Order: sequence, then structure tokens, then C-alpha cells
Amino acid sequence: MYKINNRLIIKQNLDKLYDEYNFKERIAHDPIEFPHRFANPEDIEAAGLIASSFAYGRIDLFKSVTGAILNIMGEAPYDFLINFNPVKHRKLFFGISYRFSSNDDIIAFLSVLHNALKEYGRLESLFKQNYSDSDQNVEKALTGFVNALFRINTQTVRTESAGFRHFFPSPENRSACKRMNLFLRWMIRDKDIDLGIWKGIPKNKLIIPLDTHIAKISKCLSLTKRKSADWLMAVEITESLKGFDSEDPLKYDFALCHHGVTKLCSQMRCKECSLITG
Repeated sequence: MYKINNRLIIKQNLDKLYDEYNFKERIAHDPIEFPHRFANPEDIEAAGLIASSFAYGRIDLFKSVTGAILNIMGEAPYDFLINFNPVKHRKLFFGISYRFSSNDDIIAFLSVLHNALKEYGRLESLFKQNYSDSDQNVEKALTGFVNALFRINTQTVRTESAGFRHFFPSPENRSACKRMNLFLRWMIRDKDIDLGIWKGIPKNKLIIPLDTHIAKISKCLSLTKRKSADWLMAVEITESLKGFDSEDPLKYDFALCHHGVTKLCSQMRCKECSLITG
């Protein structure tokens, strides 16, 4: 693996990638496609949390599952979740599962969302209950958000399986929280293709959604010295990106991630990488 340490060259290459990136063209190849289908903020939140929660593994597989779930919910996923009944509606989701999460886990997850929306009205309201302007980043608020969701009583569908817990990664457990940070980027950041429907939280409080692609590229660009792709690595990479844009460090995330999933990057052909060679 090649590494580059000249920060000026890294910034120039990242800015070039960002400035020339066709964001709209890539929407169809990203889970952000799903919240983009809706105009109502409540529906955007609901679709966004569902889409981001399944955003791991092969994109064609998790988009298929997400699409199936949201198609059942129709044009108003928020209303569907508000009225969700795990007994009555279970049959609508029969057979839907994804990797770690069984059909029962998914029904329990939807029941959690139902109870959260009934209690708090908006996911934004729940998140902001744990947020303070004095916080360095979203770690505290995200921890409180996840803990509140996980503690919600799902009555007869409650499950303690690993597939259910997988929906609720937390910084408290040193998880990188890629999917939750992805959801927060969509909700808070208001540029390019991000939706920015949550107001009052600065973009520079966000933490990068860290997956294997971002971890690999970040090591190449010397944005992190850490070996484990955990919460601390995600914070370190974000802090490095703040050196290139202190107000909006995650502006590079979408382009970097999609650069990472290309065949070129997956084959480790670093000599041909525009981020290395310019």
C-alpha cells in the first residue's frame, strides 16, 4: 500500500475529487436514494434511518431489502410506522431478512421505531435531547440516541439476539457506528446530495461514516495512524479532514467512499490512484 504524507498535495487531490464529482449521478448507487424519494421531513427521517441501518455488505443486496421494506410502507413511511402493529403487520414483512438480522429482528426494529415516534414525535427531537452545543462532536448525542432506542419496550416482539442489537451500534462500545453516522450525515449536512433537514447542529460536529473503504483510503492518505477501524479511528480521520475544511470536513465522505468501492481501489492499484498521483 502506498502512503502520501504531503498535506498540501492531499488537500489538492481531495478538493479536486470533490469539485469534479458528479454527486447526482451516484445517488442511484447509494442508499441515500431512499430518503431522497420523500419530501416530508418525517418521512425522510424514517426512510433514512431504515436505509442507513441496512447499509452494509453488498449494495445490491441491502438496497433490495431496504426497497422491499419501504415499498410495503408506501408513500408515507412515517404514518405507517406510527400505526405499526407487530401482530397485525407481521405478515406484510414475511420472509424479509438480511444477513445478521432475521425476520423477527426486523419486526422488532420496526416496533422500536413505532414506539420512538409515538413517544418523541420526531427522531430529531430524540437526538437533540442528548445534544449540547458545547459537545466536541456528536458522540454524546449519538450514544444517548442509540441507548434510548435500544431501551424502548417492544412488548411481545422484544428480542435480545445479535441480529437485533446490530441495529443499535454505539460509540460507548467503541463501534465505528458507520451506519448511524451515515444517517446523521444525511440529516444534518445540507450540501451536495445530503438532505440537511435537522437544523442547529454544525456540520463539523459530524463524524465520518467509517467502513473498510474509507479506512483503507485514509491510511493511504495518512489521515489516520490507527490500525483498528473503530470509533477512535473515525474521530481521528474526521479531525484530519478538518485540517482541509474546518467547517465541513465530511464534504469529502461521499466521493471518497464511492472512490473506494471502485474496481481500481479494490484491486489495490495505488500507482494509478488519482488521490495518490494527483
